[in-house]
Amino acid sequence: MEFGWMRKTTMLALMGAWLVCGCRSEINGAGATFPNPIYSKWAEAYEPIAKIGLNYQSIGSGGGIKMIKAKAADFGASDMPLSEADLKESGLMQFPAIMGGVVPVVNLEGVQPGQLKLTGAILADIYLGKITKWNVPQIARINPDVKLPATDITVVHRSDSSGTSFLWTDYLSKTSPEFKSRVGSGTAVKWPVGLEGRGNAGVAANVRGISGSIGYVEYSHARKYSIAHAQLQNRDGLFVQPSDASFKAAAAGADWANTPGFGVVLTDQAGAASWPITGASFILMHKTQKNAEKAREVLKFFDWAYTNGGAMATELDYVALPDAVVAQVRQAWKTQLADANGKPIW
Repeated sequence: MEFGWMRKTTMLALMGAWLVCGCRSEINGAGATFPNPIYSKWAEAYEPIAKIGLNYQSIGSGGGIKMIKAKAADFGASDMPLSEADLKESGLMQFPAIMGGVVPVVNLEGVQPGQLKLTGAILADIYLGKITKWNVPQIARINPDVKLPATDITVVHRSDSSGTSFLWTDYLSKTSPEFKSRVGSGTAVKWPVGLEGRGNAGVAANVRGISGSIGYVEYSHARKYSIAHAQLQNRDGLFVQPSDASFKAAAAGADWANTPGFGVVLTDQAGAASWPITGASFILMHKTQKNAEKAREVLKFFDWAYTNGGAMATELDYVALPDAVVAQVRQAWKTQLADANGKPIW
């Protein structure tokens, strides 16, 4: 496993080399850990073509929102869309970059990926501390073919302000009135029980290392770290697996055009094939740009990704935005982003 300090040290060394040779400029972003794998993949492919690097700090959605509001990055990234009022107050525009799914992950001996079945109500009771054993009737009833141990459940949740947590808690709030009233939804909540992990990687590491544990991560992290995910019962009452098809099914009815700031939330969507914890990851930029050229380079990167990054997204278990939504985003760039003199930058 590659540790965060190793990645940071390597990145700084590379940055120093590039600065010495003067052959590479850079755009800076910060925020959600959910899309970090695909942003890294896109950046790796884009840099040789454009001679522009991406320095992305995967610090969580809350951190990304703080940094862009403080103008400490060229763009922020969040899996929780900001409200129309918050965007207006902060002078920001928002657009979706990629879609994917959040999955429950477990460490149970003998249980294979996709074998265990869970429901939103069961997950809510686990995260409320009401269900504490794996072999309780609620879980055993829907898993007759799974050997469930009579062991304690160790709950793992995020320690940082996280868009992944927002999607998770938003879904649990929609499926459990008690969870909604006691915990609610947000990037950071007061968890009744559980151990903490920082970022998707931190949660994944804790689940991998603790027998009997359960956590939640973005799907590509479950695959990357070889952790068993669970099936989920969706709004139509059917148990589904996370996949490109089930994420697309959840997004099929989204009304991007009429949602302020493209702020569509895709949890608990109707549809027989829909994965119930699907979400988009959003980019945040200031509407008025002092450095118009740097802002233009950010847009060029995402414009390239929209056109060329779909196959890479699929490889990493993300879902590219529909062409119609991409067209709406590009139009929004033209009308919402301008330099200090009010001239459009795109």
